[in-house]
Amino acid sequence: MDTTLHDPLIGQLLDARYRVDERIAAGGMATVYRGFDTRLDRVLALKVMHPSLAADAAFVERFIREAKAVARLDHPNVVGVLDQGRDGAYVFLAMEYVAGCTLRDVLRGHGALQPRAALDIVEPMLAGLAAAHVAGLVHRDMKPENVLIGDDGRVKVADFGLVRGVDAHTSATTEGLLGTASYLAPEQIEGGAVTARSDVYACGVLLYEALTGAKPHTGDSPARVLYAHVHEDVPPPSERVPGLAEGLDGLVATAAARDPLARPADAAALLVLVRMARAALSDAQLDAVPPGHREPEPDGAAAGPEDSTRIVPRPAGAGGGDGTDRTELFDPPPPGGPWRRLSRRGRVSVIVAAVLLVLLGTGVWYVNSGQFLRTPGVYGVAQEEAVATLEDAGLRVDLERGFSETVEEGHVISTDPERGERVRRNSTVHVTVSQGPEVAVVPDLRGVPLDDARRQLGEAGLTEGEVRREFSDDVERDAVLGTDPPAGRERRPDSPVDLVVSRGRPVTVPRVIGMAEDEARETLEDAGFDVDVDPDATWSDEDAGDVAGQSPPGDDEAAEGDTVTLVLSKGPEMVDVPDVRGMEVGEARDTLEDAGFRVNVNQLFFTGTVFNQSVHGEAAPRGSTITVWVR
Repeated sequence: MDTTLHDPLIGQLLDARYRVDERIAAGGMATVYRGFDTRLDRVLALKVMHPSLAADAAFVERFIREAKAVARLDHPNVVGVLDQGRDGAYVFLAMEYVAGCTLRDVLRGHGALQPRAALDIVEPMLAGLAAAHVAGLVHRDMKPENVLIGDDGRVKVADFGLVRGVDAHTSATTEGLLGTASYLAPEQIEGGAVTARSDVYACGVLLYEALTGAKPHTGDSPARVLYAHVHEDVPPPSERVPGLAEGLDGLVATAAARDPLARPADAAALLVLVRMARAALSDAQLDAVPPGHREPEPDGAAAGPEDSTRIVPRPAGAGGGDGTDRTELFDPPPPGGPWRRLSRRGRVSVIVAAVLLVLLGTGVWYVNSGQFLRTPGVYGVAQEEAVATLEDAGLRVDLERGFSETVEEGHVISTDPERGERVRRNSTVHVTVSQGPEVAVVPDLRGVPLDDARRQLGEAGLTEGEVRREFSDDVERDAVLGTDPPAGRERRPDSPVDLVVSRGRPVTVPRVIGMAEDEARETLEDAGFDVDVDPDATWSDEDAGDVAGQSPPGDDEAAEGDTVTLVLSKGPEMVDVPDVRGMEVGEARDTLEDAGFRVNVNQLFFTGTVFNQSVHGEAAPRGSTITVWVR
């Protein structure tokens, strides 16, 4: 039966943008759907937290932490997070959609994989996980369900729902464990620190499962599985699948060692070992087909209750982080075993070899990892707290100041090296502390020439806005009268500042229409104006060559030094006068007015015929008056 028919989210629109189309998978914290971004027209995956958990602030915080953590990762083998939001009771992530299947689906369908196929999946998986470790993030839930295999063959790590920064509180709880029982490292179960090595352990278990088609530790309850992780080594894969190369046994044993210090430091280190092991295998060893290429056993690769990401009770006998009930690395075997059959010299040799191995391992650990640590994340933290955090981690601190639009004054903007970067102990971290947003102060520009004012605005980090001109009796022409906003006000850098610029002292413009050009020019220049003559003269009643118009007009106010433009007259325009004798008076009036003349009618009656006119058969100035007589 299609369970999606009963899912109330199918067909809904989250955040007025994301349409929920089909349920893909359900987990302990959330359900994953195939969705559609109606704004950008693309298919994506929607991970929606179970509404019962959305009321729990801790789970919501963890959900949002996943979005922020993974959004910082830009790696082809990590499923990208595109958006995060909330719509009523639904808290969700919008993620990259990978069309294909999970490694769990592959193991269900094929059982044990050929070594080449298993390594082809594990290598890109480790590359994506290594990117998270480099960024200072621990996945904490690596398992086949969270390894996606696209239809195009790409492998991606998904579901960073339990991700933690290595500088965050990463110890397991004492009441219960949040994770998947089949893949939890012993230190997670015992309440110790959870580090990148915990992810490495889960990858070792996952590799065992890919090579054998079964999980190394099984039981009738999650508690039994957890107990086995703490007290039993992961067996060699060749015990279940005879014929597997010894190099694969060693690879699994190293990755899934119960002692965290015996494992590679992180996914990048394990990836190096995987590639070295692969290079040492022949084609025949890589392509070895597991006997019968059988389906997985009922207690093997098939998902059971121990495969769900959830809180499970801590098993009895698992320590709370103080080391109690923890299996010792060199506990001697029980009496009667091979230990008793060794000679005294043989026993001494074994002990010496073990001690030398521990010392050598410690030395290698210190050279490769022990002298290094990951830079703690202090972004947005108050200065005093950030300094204390870094110094407690064994680092020196160099404080700098910087501006920030988003970080509160006195809190950390950034660190160099950045959060999660690998640094030597006792090295220096350069911390930039916010001074708040950068501001620019409007300078006092009154009386400053316009060009100098523009330069001073640029030096103050501001830009020129609108320029408005006004008369002034005491500020010279082209100097600044004032600014908007006023001098002394604070503004963001590159904000525009409007300038009010002086036009100089106001002067009444003389009226020069009707004057000859030379007379008009002299009159205006004596009043303090520049003169410009429009090259296009115009017809007017003024004599040809006299001034027919001026701008600005006479009697207006202008600034001393402004330019007055003169339009000269071409004289009156001469137009032929139509002969309207014999026309009715109305028709005669219309004809003369259409020709550009004014009409004066002399008549005794309101109607009649024109019998004479003052001008006919010759030209007259346009606009002049023609008199007609009517009888």
